[in-house]
Formats: sequence, structure tokens, C-alpha cells
Amino acid sequence: MNILIVGGTGLTGAHAALHLHHLGHNITLMARKPPALDCLAGFGFIAGDYLKDDIDERHLGGFDALVFAAGADLRMLPDGNNADHFFHQANAIATPRFFARAKACGIGKAIYIGSWYAQVAPWAIACSAYVRSRHQADIAVRALSDDHFMVCSLNAPFIIGHVPGLVVPHLQALALYAAGRLPGIPVVAPAGGVNHISSQSMSEAIAALLEHGRGGTAYLAGDENLSWKDYLECWFAAAGNPQALPLTADEHPLLPDIILYAGRNREVYIAPDSNTLPYCRGQIRQTIAEVAAACLHG
Repeated sequence: MNILIVGGTGLTGAHAALHLHHLGHNITLMARKPPALDCLAGFGFIAGDYLKDDIDERHLGGFDALVFAAGADLRMLPDGNNADHFFHQANAIATPRFFARAKACGIGKAIYIGSWYAQVAPWAIACSAYVRSRHQADIAVRALSDDHFMVCSLNAPFIIGHVPGLVVPHLQALALYAAGRLPGIPVVAPAGGVNHISSQSMSEAIAALLEHGRGGTAYLAGDENLSWKDYLECWFAAAGNPQALPLTADEHPLLPDIILYAGRNREVYIAPDSNTLPYCRGQIRQTIAEVAAACLHG
């Protein structure tokens, strides 16, 4: 298939591009800036920003499938902007508009990489502009599905992974913290925990949905449920600095309340059906070790 990956220079999109290419598909990336990574240099590239509504048949014609890994989150919130307005415009308005354009241009399959919170913590829809906008985008893009345009969503928990040369600031900070290179940050673990999934698992799930996804369906992905204590201790072990971390109910600088949409100290665990989405499981500790090695040793 000729596949367009929107957000193809980020962690999820870039990993999916490499995996789908390995499976024999033709890959084109769309992002605001060309990829700076050597591993992505051989792919086609389209400079585009779906938020600006300037993408049309010239950009979307000729593709069989679309993978959308570019949902707006806190990293994209401009300084001084109202979060409610920004997330509504970027996710609830611009994303479905882009999918409608893709449908009109003849793309036959589309996967929306969404957030898991609306499914596992529905109370967050009312209190978080981000969760609400992602939920609205999910509903709107799946409503476009029909016999000629298969659209489904793949809603994921916390994603960790490694693409050669790509720096993911949050994961890099965890590696440096575990190695003792961020002095001043208390060596503790917050209460609660969440589910985690690797980029490899996500890429395998994306490939499966491109082949066998059911239009209009919201799929929930996930791998391992880990307390924050267990999760952070995996990082410390991977950094060669194993420690038993004491628990705290306070906000953690590297896991701040602003990214814990279900609430601080909550356990948000899931049990995805392994028969629904075929992808590798039990990947988190191995992936943490790979990311830590890349961040700390190059």
C-alpha cells in the first residue's frame, strides 16, 4: 500500500513508518518540517500542517491509506493561548476536517492514533480540555467511516520507544534522572500507576488495523500495567543505578499533574483483549533498557 503518515517525524509515526516499510509498504511522511533522522531519509516527504487547512488533492491524491499520529497535545500549546480554545480547534475541528479531506481525495483506509483517557477515565472528558478534544476528534473521525473509507481509532496509554537519532525529551529526562544526573529532583515514586505500551507494539497494532481493522471501531491498545514505583525502578535499574524508591503522594516533577489526566495517585489499569489486536506483549522493561542505553550512552 501507499501509506501517508501524518506526524511521521514523532516517536509513534516514525516507528510506524520504519515498521510498515519493513513489511513492504511505500511510505510518505507529512510534517511541518522535514525529518532530521538518517533512518527516515529515504521516505517521501510532504511539508504540511493540517491545522492550517491548506492540504488538498495535490497532497493527498494517490495514497491508499492514512495513519494520523499528529494529535495536538500540551507540547504544541502556544504560550499564552487558552487551552480550551486551542485543543478544541486543533483536535475537535481540524482533525476531523483533515480526515474528511482525505476521504474526498479517495484514501480508502485511515487510522487515528488517539488517547485512551475517554475510554478508561471518562470523568476526565468533563474536566480536561485536552481529553475532551481528543474524545470529540475520535467520535468525529470514526463517524466518517463507510464502505469506501474504513476509519478506526487506536487509543493508546503511555507510549515508550526508541527510534535511532530521535530524542524524546520526557524519556531522556527519565533516563538522566535514573542515572543521577538531575540533582535536586527527589528520588521518590508517586503513588498510583498506569498502563504502558511500546512503540513496537503500537506499530504492530497499526499494521494489523490497516489489514483487518473494522470501520467505525475504537480499539484500546495497551501492554503492561505498572505502578509508578515499579515503572521508575525499571528506569533506575536500566541506568545501572538500581534503587527501591519510597512512595510519595506529592506531585512528581517528571510526572506532573498536568499530564496525569485521570488524576494524581490513581491506578488506571486495563486488560486489552489479545485476540482483538495481534501485537507483541511484555515489552516495557526491554524497551526502557533500550531507551536508557540510547539516552545515556548514545
